[in-house]
Amino acid sequence: MAIASNNPWLPRINSNPQAKLRLFCFPYAGGSSYTFESWVDVLPNTVEICPIELPGRRRRFRDPLYKRLDSLITDLSVAIVPYLDKPFIFFGHSMGGLVSFELTRLLRRKNNLSPVHLLISARSAIQLPPSKPPIHHLEYEAFKQEVIRLGGTPQAILENQEMMDLMIPIVKADFEVIETHTYQPEIPLNIPLTIFGGENDLEVTPEELAAWEEQTSANFSLKMFEGGHFFIEEQRSLLLKSVNSILKLYV
Repeated sequence: MAIASNNPWLPRINSNPQAKLRLFCFPYAGGSSYTFESWVDVLPNTVEICPIELPGRRRRFRDPLYKRLDSLITDLSVAIVPYLDKPFIFFGHSMGGLVSFELTRLLRRKNNLSPVHLLISARSAIQLPPSKPPIHHLEYEAFKQEVIRLGGTPQAILENQEMMDLMIPIVKADFEVIETHTYQPEIPLNIPLTIFGGENDLEVTPEELAAWEEQTSANFSLKMFEGGHFFIEEQRSLLLKSVNSILKLYV
């Protein structure tokens, strides 16, 4: 069962002193640690699930939002390093894929630490130029329409103006993090890299996913699932089965 932590970045982890591996999960734009809490019941009990909570979500709703990736991953690295005392894996979906990749490179540069495997989902390869114009600068209504178009937001929230007023600034800040980031080439990672994608994802093409292979000198694999950008929910059981098969390699 997930328990509370005194680390705001890791508010709920399935504390397990006997765990051989930690899986850190990074949410999509506007998402929270809630997305990954149910994974505890499916993945091996030898794995400690550590969902990342970004500012503005849940208990962190009063915390200032990040608008630049460099400052986000710098602060996150400080918070997460104490938990990297055993083998670990990163999983990131969409924005979480960007955060987990650049955090991996930062930890390599500053701490000489690396995950044993990196899992990135629904995110085009970091070195590719943006395929769509930025949206974080749009006014409220125009940005709201983009959120609706992207999907992933429950209808109950879309129909609740008060909840939308709370959510839109968070999602806008997340998109500013994504859209203002400039990729800087480095030596490829030397860890296995697995990419997940949705066959009907209108935001990321299979070619953009496959281009991640350039970012590792180790094993690379691409796994596709039915569904769109949020196949992480639509195909949760199949995705977790695939994640589980990877985790078992290390426990």
